[in-house]
Amino acid sequence: MNLYRPEEECGIFGIYNHQEAANLTYLGLYALQHRGQESCGIVSSDGSHLYSHKSMGLVADVFGNQEVFKYLPGRSAIGHVRYSTTGESVIKNVQPILVNYSRGSIAVAHNGNIVNAQMIKDELEAWGSIFQTTMDTEIIVHLLAASKSSSLIEGIVESLQRIKGAYCLLFLTEKMMVAARDPYGFRPLCLGKLGGSYVVASETCALDLIEAEYIRDVEPGEVIVIDEKGVTSYFPLRKVQPSPCIFEFVYFARPDSYVFGKNVYMVRKELGRQLAREHKIDADIVIPVPDSGVPAALGYAEESGLRFELGLIRNHYVGRTFIEPQQSIRHFGVKIKLNPVHEALNGKRVVVIDDSIVRGTTSRKIVKMVRNAGASEVHVRISSPPTSYPCYYGIDTPNRKELISSSHTVDEIRRYITADSLGYLSEEGLLNAVGAPCDNYCRACFSGGYPVTFPKLGPEPQLGLFEKE
Repeated sequence: MNLYRPEEECGIFGIYNHQEAANLTYLGLYALQHRGQESCGIVSSDGSHLYSHKSMGLVADVFGNQEVFKYLPGRSAIGHVRYSTTGESVIKNVQPILVNYSRGSIAVAHNGNIVNAQMIKDELEAWGSIFQTTMDTEIIVHLLAASKSSSLIEGIVESLQRIKGAYCLLFLTEKMMVAARDPYGFRPLCLGKLGGSYVVASETCALDLIEAEYIRDVEPGEVIVIDEKGVTSYFPLRKVQPSPCIFEFVYFARPDSYVFGKNVYMVRKELGRQLAREHKIDADIVIPVPDSGVPAALGYAEESGLRFELGLIRNHYVGRTFIEPQQSIRHFGVKIKLNPVHEALNGKRVVVIDDSIVRGTTSRKIVKMVRNAGASEVHVRISSPPTSYPCYYGIDTPNRKELISSSHTVDEIRRYITADSLGYLSEEGLLNAVGAPCDNYCRACFSGGYPVTFPKLGPEPQLGLFEKE
């Protein structure tokens, strides 16, 4: 079900040298389910061959039968959860990609987006390459297969030097696992250890579930090779100023994760506190739009001295699609996911805390829902600046013309969503709340300042046939 929020495309997880590699990868993907709910897959290695199982659906559905793991033997595995954006949503696009080529077999799992994908694809096709998917990830496989380098690692590095954009990558061969992160470090990736096994994951919450020890983040521009010799680190890519995605703190990452060295939950609470300092209002209660708005609402309530209430209850068991009744129900799409607590809202001046407004349609329905539950006033506060520009680094956001803040003032948006008042967190407030260690977070979705340039193929960058992974 689409409530017009941005969607994170992927989560990746890998483990090297563990007797239950595939099973632990399943658990890691389960912890990363919030990063992609459309499809998932695991590739394992027994030292001689690679084995794959992948399908459309949630992790628990695809790997819920214990029999599956009989067909994923070995002591190493990588996995992937995916949310597709443009293009087809079909089994051929489910990752990890597994191919056989001149050096043997290799599997690739990718989170991010290659902005020069179409240009490279055109070049490769001109030399005879035949593509089997509509994913930019497949470009990396073709570049690797075409490499004349003497070793696999050199071939991977050579391929990475050709691509531009955001990527966290896991490669698995019969004998090794390789992790790589783009020089800007847009997306999070961490390294952990479980006994004598090494683990790589998009977020630390995946390490927590399997009781692995967090060692450190994979650094921007770093390539890590994990094999029988242990962990070897390389920095073969051009060094640039890192620009990790600040929206990971606002919405995407799980609140119990540590991302870019900071706990997401504590950052979101500070976003709420800063929002209260900037946009305080006389009211009776503060309620979050669950679940991502909860920490910020707690921070707002603490800073403003207002009572925190769970005024909206979320149904956590809603699938991505549903059948509407023949008799029309107003705002059905929101109602099936959120329901107001009338007793908490009736007669109250309510502050509603959410993380962002994209198109505005969902916010409008939520405001009307709260008001219909008896609220005397509805004041909306957003724990991020206005989202005015699309993301091209691995997040599904609409074209700019569909982003309400790109063409409307705050007051116009307030009138559209029918709120009594509307306040966004300032960009300066966002940066202050997130704080160190990075002073150069990517915030292109707010400012339009894109760290990585891309081919100009129209008034907005068009990513051609490739999906943002």
